[in-house]
Amino acid sequence: VGKVFGPITSPWFAGLAILGAAQVVENPSVLRALDPTVAVSFGAANPVAVFFGLGAMVLAVTGVGAIYADMGHFGVKPIRRAWLFFVFPALVVNYFGQGALILARPEAVKSPFFLLAPEWALIPLVILATMATVVASQAMISGAFSLTRAAIQMGYCPRLRIMHTSDREIGQIYVPFINWMLFAAVILLVVTFRNSSALAGAYGIAVTLNMTIDSMLIFVVMRRIWRWPLAAAVAVVLPLLALEAAYLSYNALKVADGGWFPLLVGALIFTLFTTWKRGRKVLLDRLSEDALPLEQFIQSIELAPPVRVEGTAVFLTSTPDRVPHALLHNLKHNKVLHERVVFLTVVSRDIPRVAARERVRVVELGTQFWKMEAHYGFMEDPDVP
Repeated sequence: VGKVFGPITSPWFAGLAILGAAQVVENPSVLRALDPTVAVSFGAANPVAVFFGLGAMVLAVTGVGAIYADMGHFGVKPIRRAWLFFVFPALVVNYFGQGALILARPEAVKSPFFLLAPEWALIPLVILATMATVVASQAMISGAFSLTRAAIQMGYCPRLRIMHTSDREIGQIYVPFINWMLFAAVILLVVTFRNSSALAGAYGIAVTLNMTIDSMLIFVVMRRIWRWPLAAAVAVVLPLLALEAAYLSYNALKVADGGWFPLLVGALIFTLFTTWKRGRKVLLDRLSEDALPLEQFIQSIELAPPVRVEGTAVFLTSTPDRVPHALLHNLKHNKVLHERVVFLTVVSRDIPRVAARERVRVVELGTQFWKMEAHYGFMEDPDVP
């Protein structure tokens, strides 16, 4: 993905910076926006305009999350470096350039971005923008794959087929079901809303609500995982929540104009995840209650030894101290027990980096071998680990 999309995104962000810088040079008065007192005085004089302007302001930060959606695929350091030293400066310079252009030519407000470029560069810029849009959508699709896998591993989502497309990078995965589901959802979205302006309400409420939830989650991480003092966590999160609450309050007015869509989708996914999680817990608790303790099972077959057959039987189980129901059903219906019986518990662990140039997925197999032969005087097999 990096090798294919790098040659697209690099000239895209470089072009953004160049177009913006050219306008800033022509009209440097736009740099007054760096003075926070200008914003404060403007907001005090025009509070209503600022409130309704929040809907437009939030669009300046909506795409930021796309680059972080691929953190699981590329790692923390590449994403952090790309954002801080390339993407963020390019975006800021470009937005300053748009502001400078509008100050010089107020009529440019109809399309300030494309009017930054000279006429001969308009078509190439449109082509590059379209290609960059495809890259951005790919970032969100990859992020959806990562989140789906995380939900499956935490027990919130039914197991789906996950294809690992790289033998070196753990995060490079493809989930066919999610891919086709996204395709169907996008088609339905386009048919329902028909144009991008109708999607503004849905987009705004989705982004601002997501930002607000992220700030709440980082507070939990600071307190429970990083063990930050309460005062320090509040000092960081409170300003973020105050800003995001302002954005969210404006976009809340757009619930009837499309904002209902992300709320509906979120409610459906939340219901699915929590129902699945609760159902799995109830099922496992019931199975655990009904399962036969291992020691009791061994004592029972010592009293009434079943017919033994050659071979090894492996039973997957999440409770190795209990006898799997599959073994009991096999013993009940077939009236036999294999010579070697293995209860296998699989515990997956993500190891970010084992060697300097290699990232692998280490699967720790927590196994417990119970050899029924030991109870009948047979020797342990030295070849079995």
